Amino acid sequence: MEAVPAPVAALMARMTLREKIGQLMLYPAGEGPATGAGRPTALGEQVAAGAVGSIFGTKSFETVERFQRLALSTRLSIPLLFAEDVIHGHRTLFPLPIGLASTWDMDLVEACSAAAAAEAAAEGIHQAYAPMIDLCRDARWGRVAESPGEDPWLASRYAEAVVRGFQGEDPAAPGRLSACLKHFVGYGAAVGGRDYDAAEIALHTLHDDFLAPFAAGVAAGAQGIMAGFHALNGMPMHAHRALIEGWLRGEVGFEGVVVSDYTAIAELSPHGLGNQRARAVQALLAGVDLDMTDGDYAAVLPALAERGLEDPECGLSAPAEAIRAAIDAACARVLTVKHRLGLFEDPFKGARPGVQAALLPETRALARRAAAACAVLLENDGTLPLAPEQAGKVALIGPLGDDRTNMIGTWAVAGVPEAAISLREGLAAAGYDVACAEGCRLDQPDWIIDRLNFVPGTATLPTDDEATLAARAMALAEGADTAIFVLGEAKEHTGECASRLSITVPAAQVALFSTMAPTLRRAGKRVILLVLAGRPLALGDLPSMADATLYAWFAGTEMGSGIAELIAGRAEPAARLAMSLPAHPGQVPIHHGAAETGRPWPGKWQKFTTNYIDLDDAQHPARGRYPFGYGLSWTRFDVSPPRLDSDQLAGEAEAVARVTVTNAGDRPGTAVVQAYVHDPVARIQRPAQRLVGYRRLFLAPGTVGEAAFRLTRADLSYSLPQPDGSVSRVWDPGSFEIRTGLNARDTRSATLYWSA
Repeated sequence: MEAVPAPVAALMARMTLREKIGQLMLYPAGEGPATGAGRPTALGEQVAAGAVGSIFGTKSFETVERFQRLALSTRLSIPLLFAEDVIHGHRTLFPLPIGLASTWDMDLVEACSAAAAAEAAAEGIHQAYAPMIDLCRDARWGRVAESPGEDPWLASRYAEAVVRGFQGEDPAAPGRLSACLKHFVGYGAAVGGRDYDAAEIALHTLHDDFLAPFAAGVAAGAQGIMAGFHALNGMPMHAHRALIEGWLRGEVGFEGVVVSDYTAIAELSPHGLGNQRARAVQALLAGVDLDMTDGDYAAVLPALAERGLEDPECGLSAPAEAIRAAIDAACARVLTVKHRLGLFEDPFKGARPGVQAALLPETRALARRAAAACAVLLENDGTLPLAPEQAGKVALIGPLGDDRTNMIGTWAVAGVPEAAISLREGLAAAGYDVACAEGCRLDQPDWIIDRLNFVPGTATLPTDDEATLAARAMALAEGADTAIFVLGEAKEHTGECASRLSITVPAAQVALFSTMAPTLRRAGKRVILLVLAGRPLALGDLPSMADATLYAWFAGTEMGSGIAELIAGRAEPAARLAMSLPAHPGQVPIHHGAAETGRPWPGKWQKFTTNYIDLDDAQHPARGRYPFGYGLSWTRFDVSPPRLDSDQLAGEAEAVARVTVTNAGDRPGTAVVQAYVHDPVARIQRPAQRLVGYRRLFLAPGTVGEAAFRLTRADLSYSLPQPDGSVSRVWDPGSFEIRTGLNARDTRSATLYWSA
């Protein structure tokens, strides 16, 4: 670790033990520093006593200002650090992270993150609890919505882009935030897709896949990292000294703060790691700097710093001097981040009353572009794009068609649903003659609706019965020329504590669509399927019943406007899936790099090979229906096999693979050319393939472009567990397959031989 900055060292020399521990305390803002009657709240009293270092969850600059002035009135005038969940925007909401990652456009991701930072910083926020960079391969887990998907290379680029967007060249600059990467590490592998559950990850997979985005985010300069709620390979992450102090700080050189998740230090007890004293010491020694909400550090560390702790029952021996040293180190890291953010010079960091930047026209325009950019075109028989003058009368069918609340998606803590543009509003503003009918309930039975409405207003119940709703929808569609069905989840079907057993479109919606769509198509109506979701859903036969299918995720404040522009052809579908869509819920977890077995899938069902007896032969048992990287365009691209500058290399050389791409259609478009590597012979089983790069090529009709991919031996190396439990990075000479194409399934390959 670099030396503590001189101003921080000088400040710490003046601090008491309790003041140092106070800097480790992180509490929710609650109702603010004072009650409506003007009496101080409990938190306000603690801030005034110098017993709090950070606060999260403020909803206005005025609250920030009142808290900060209390902190500045203390003996040492140490400013508070304010944090918030800026997951996919602040007041203006952008597409869910899984949608933003599906743009494969890191300049756009960076721009959206910078806009979100500007809005949050204008309200006095200093740190965002984002990006969430957990790899997710089990779509049952609700927090897939917050993630960049299944692939470590794409997730790493996403982590870098968000950190750049939040922090810029200098996180202390006005309009910038400190990024806090989460959830360290492996939370996305929770057993059964159940939130908060344990994860078991092989060491080589942990290092090659799950840790890679964190290494990238740290290298990009992230100032914070949040630990996960889960236990990894038997050790709860908030006590995982080997990974926090060992890998994160020791190997990767992270110098920022490690933040606990909400009450997660207290949760070490139900994890089985002992009482309050034991869990606080274990978290502190593991390297968790900030104690969020539960107050364990404040309750027990002052006494333990004087006498130490011996707890044979949980195998803990912590001398007083070790505890004091850990308190000093944690306090120094917290103060150093405040110093780097410029809070000692300007505790309000450029934010002042009346300068909030929320919902500016230019920010909404960016959100509209992002909403169009994240939608993945899954199927299209030529029906799309469809200009308003071609569409005729449009029937918008489904319980989400005229909805604002769900458009902004989950984890929109500061978002304003009333400011969102519904799909009906967006289509009408784009010039379509559109009318709406719910058609059915969003989901059933009532107890699911009750759970969705944990966030009020998520799922309203129609007043009419199902038969009346369906009849009204059919009548509307029969009188229209085009039917757009809006099917999918509610926003609170996803997010934290929103795991699902069956990742399908709710049954009431499926029944409505399955009844109406074939009838309408036989009658010569256009049928377009628009899927809204916060996770990959198993769509079954639904796309085959439509003329075109768009997977639109939840795309934020400007979703209605962005999707309307896309349908009209004023924007192009350049998004590609950041996570595979399964053919059936029982396929998950799946991902494109899943290693083959000793009895691999032969391309059709065959006894004694890896298969599902009840899965159609058209679907790979481990890779889904719509693979990672998949997405159609308004045009068609022809992609050549990869050409190697040399297929024989030695030593520290560079491999270059080139791909020729031709726009063979009659519209301009963006090809997203992807490069994968397969290592057929190694010391341990290797993934079926690994993404090592992609190129976005915008091509006019009839034009040709080239994508070049450059690889070094580092791109072909991997992690190898050693007998002593350590992990080494190794590279093996020999043959490698370089695969290129427009998705992870439809690739062509060339063989490269690389000698030592």
